[in-house]
Amino acid sequence: MPRTAVLVVNSRKQAALDGASEARDILKQHATLLGEVDAEDPAPAKHFFGADIYVVLGGDGTLLSQSRRWANAHSAMLGVNMGRLGFLAEFDLAALRRQARTIFTESSRLVAREYNLMKVALYGHEGGHAPGASGEPAGPQFGDPPGPSRTARFESLAMNDAVITAGPPYRLITLSLSIDGLAGPTIRGDGLIVASPVGSTAYNLSAGGPILSPTVDAFAITPIAAQSLSFRPVVVPGASKIQVVAQRVNQHATSEERRTTGGGTTLVLDGQLHVPVRNGDHIVITKHDHGVRFVPNPDSNWWERLIGKFNWAQAPRMTS
Repeated sequence: MPRTAVLVVNSRKQAALDGASEARDILKQHATLLGEVDAEDPAPAKHFFGADIYVVLGGDGTLLSQSRRWANAHSAMLGVNMGRLGFLAEFDLAALRRQARTIFTESSRLVAREYNLMKVALYGHEGGHAPGASGEPAGPQFGDPPGPSRTARFESLAMNDAVITAGPPYRLITLSLSIDGLAGPTIRGDGLIVASPVGSTAYNLSAGGPILSPTVDAFAITPIAAQSLSFRPVVVPGASKIQVVAQRVNQHATSEERRTTGGGTTLVLDGQLHVPVRNGDHIVITKHDHGVRFVPNPDSNWWERLIGKFNWAQAPRMTS
């Protein structure tokens, strides 16, 4: 019997809509196609949970959102790139057709790599503190609970990164960092990135953070424009509990201010989920109980894509 598959199509990408017919034909020929889902449909489509493989037509962003969507299905993701970069989405339609027989034949071993997911929870601090010397809230100290109920105001998964960004009106913010309950540095700047190995080549890379091999069990913590000459990114074990306390942030705007300047300090997951951050909030980041499995393209590899798509370690161009 062939493996079961669900086709997930990003309806906002014309290329994905155009390619859906060919992908559908490939899956009908080599797999048991259970159905088709719109990547933009917020409904969980739980009746498709348990498929062997989710074939996702879109770009890297589509694959990120669908990894969160199907995380608890414990199935494998196969990304078919219809976007611009195609770093996570390793296949195109031609590669899918070439590899379909091997991938969807149940008698062959399904090769899939598991990557970490992050669990991110935001707690509001209830109780407050006296203002600091400059008049802004002093913020909670380490050891203070994230509120008596310890009920998260927001909780979700992330595959690439969790970013705390200063936001409008773009004043410097202050964040306190702890790792496994041990107090770390105070960050003053434009924010902070906590990236998974897969996400280390995204915003983390642009901000000067380290590149991590996707199979490493670790997180990269990278400041954004820190007000310090010596604040270097750090890599911590994947089992770490990372806690960030918002000591001083840009308060979210009133309706009139929002009309002219926009929001305020925001927690952003995978560049897709946005949650306001207030003074005193606690953000707790840990590794999710299980990761997400990706079907690799046998004709490609991570190092090859790093060199080809990011020009990693490319030599200077010499003139004769």
